[in-house]
Amino acid sequence: MSAPQPHEPLTDPAARIVEYLDFFRSEVRRQVSGLSPDVLGTTLVPSGWTIPQLVEHLVHMERRWVVWGFLGEDVPSPRADRDADGHWVTDRSIDVLLDALDEVGRRTAEIVEEHGPYERAREGGMFGPDDELPTLLGILFHVMQEHARHAGHLDIVRELIDAGADEASPVT
Repeated sequence: MSAPQPHEPLTDPAARIVEYLDFFRSEVRRQVSGLSPDVLGTTLVPSGWTIPQLVEHLVHMERRWVVWGFLGEDVPSPRADRDADGHWVTDRSIDVLLDALDEVGRRTAEIVEEHGPYERAREGGMFGPDDELPTLLGILFHVMQEHARHAGHLDIVRELIDAGADEASPVT
């Protein structure tokens, strides 16, 4: 899947963000495909997360903001991607996580189809009565930048993995 192009006519900004989210999810899937369980369980960054933990975070982050945040729906364990110290965690396989990432993407697309981009989030869930309620477009923009940032992190981790697999290509 290729990224949406900025020269394409923009008639619906929320739908364009959904296109970008689909692209970032496909990039995550591409980056993790074919990695061994040993590599998936390895931490390569100082913050200590593994690739499955990053994917778990993306699943929970999107659900947290769109379903729990925007819709105000009850979401079981909305912060289950973190332990008590705030570190990312997971006990699910990468295949299960990638399916969950696709599922949350489908749910986000449905919500965007059913609601206007400038509709405000509901109280409950993530937002209380004293919070300024963001628009769906604002939430989607936040979710998109999270996906983009973490897909970039995954690009770097994949470079480190691939460089380690090919010792003839040292990282400089």
